Amino acid sequence: MSSKPLQRSVARVLSSTRRVATSNRTCRYSTPQSSRYIHSATNPPRPTLRIPRQSPLLNSRRSIFIQTEDTPNADALKFKPNQRILPENFPSPFVEYLSPRSTLQPPHPSPLAAQLLSVDGVTSVFLGADFITITKDSATPWQHVKPEVFSLITEAVTNGSPIVNTVEDKEGEDGQESGGADTLAYDENDSEVVGMIKELLETRIRPSIQEDGGDIDFRGFHDGQVLLKLRGACRTCDSSTVTLKNGIESMLMHYIEEVKGVQQIYDQEEEVAMLEFQKFEERLRSQGRDVPPTTVGKGSLDTVEG
Repeated sequence: MSSKPLQRSVARVLSSTRRVATSNRTCRYSTPQSSRYIHSATNPPRPTLRIPRQSPLLNSRRSIFIQTEDTPNADALKFKPNQRILPENFPSPFVEYLSPRSTLQPPHPSPLAAQLLSVDGVTSVFLGADFITITKDSATPWQHVKPEVFSLITEAVTNGSPIVNTVEDKEGEDGQESGGADTLAYDENDSEVVGMIKELLETRIRPSIQEDGGDIDFRGFHDGQVLLKLRGACRTCDSSTVTLKNGIESMLMHYIEEVKGVQQIYDQEEEVAMLEFQKFEERLRSQGRDVPPTTVGKGSLDTVEG
């Protein structure tokens, strides 16, 4: 055999081998090349829609539940939302508003209290740590007051705005009843007897009065007499005297021998109102009419024995 045919056969074999190798390289990298082509400039990637994460406050729904409770005072009703009313670090356990002007004055103005006092018949608004006590005049029935009060409280709790604000008192005005330091708080300057009185009022008396929609202020201890002021529903309750004598006085005298009695402190307006009420009772008696007994709340201090 000549060498030329052999050379041509070898050339054909080499040519076939190159074609196979070229075909294999194309198949081997076809998929990666296709992947690279998808992200090339001629065919850009499909944009992805990203939804921004919203605040949990916007996504969450505020569940509102307001419970109403009767008090020993027929003209006072207690409203209990399922959240705090006063801030955690509020200096006092309560604040009381007795006039529309007091809701605007420092140190603790309250937009909600201003709205509540604008309701026909409402005479005072008492804000506790987790409840609101509304007191009305005796001439206005609750069915005219309660729906509007309930609506205002619900709106205030729902929108999350502060119920009580704290502003600087530049002129020394105190527009609200209390709102300052807690009068039952520990004071290192107190005598041993005063310290015992405060502790007993704080642990045994205050919880019961708060259940009745009110609170208590300690005004001093002089000559064996404990000076107190009732707040909230207890402030205008007919049974407040019974509460002081049968409940608070008997308990303090039982545990602290230095205590000889308890006296309630009244504001000037309250003294005038009490005198008018006494005159009214005297007129009823002079006409031969029966004077209704004072109201006694179920489970209240009015029924506590010494």
